[in-house]
Amino acid sequence: MIDTIVIEERFRGPPRSGNGGYVAGKFAELLGLPERDVEVTLRSPIPLDTPMNVVHAEGLTTVMDGETLIAEVRPAEFTLDIPALPDWDKVRVAEPQSYAFAENINPLLPGQRGFHPICFCCGAEHEDGLNVFAAPIDDAAQVAAVWETRPAWGEADGLLPASYLWTALDCPGQFAWRAAGVRTGMLGRITGRILNRPRAGTTLLVTAWPIEVEGKKHFAGSAIHTESGELVARALSIWIGRRD
Repeated sequence: MIDTIVIEERFRGPPRSGNGGYVAGKFAELLGLPERDVEVTLRSPIPLDTPMNVVHAEGLTTVMDGETLIAEVRPAEFTLDIPALPDWDKVRVAEPQSYAFAENINPLLPGQRGFHPICFCCGAEHEDGLNVFAAPIDDAAQVAAVWETRPAWGEADGLLPASYLWTALDCPGQFAWRAAGVRTGMLGRITGRILNRPRAGTTLLVTAWPIEVEGKKHFAGSAIHTESGELVARALSIWIGRRD
């Protein structure tokens, strides 16, 4: 069976490619398995405002832009040890130190702020982004952001879209490695699960931390919790990076 999917320009990460977390969330939905762990491997930059073919085969879904393989999507299982959550007030105080506000951190974008200033997740210059501004916490052992979601983001049921939760699990993983002294490349793979979708307008805590390095692969964990400490979503991501 072949379907098509389009990632709108609003949901960019880099200026001309989709945000990896948002894209992974939309691709994960293609499996129709909301209560399963899903692994999304990104093989090429994700084109914007472009119909891509979705091919479903036994145990694997692929997304193609013409002859270019964009992503592979499959059910998966993973475990994740989540560090103790930081104090919310401490996270709020730390927000100005987020790499989202750092000047000239991306050498390809002189005079601008953040890794990707117009990223849908972490871009301080995005006109309608999610504003997930994770900052180093606890001697940079992890990064965290208090994420103020908006009622306007709600779907027909009033709940946050799963793809927005996948988005929020993305960039903080890169920030966690930056806090550890590593400037990574792009997201290569993210395996995630949405346990429940909070109501849009809920205030959430997003955390991320480095896990291990295998060659050029840098593994990071990320999680989203409610104010009561309930786990909303979790992810294991792989970033391709180099040490500064």
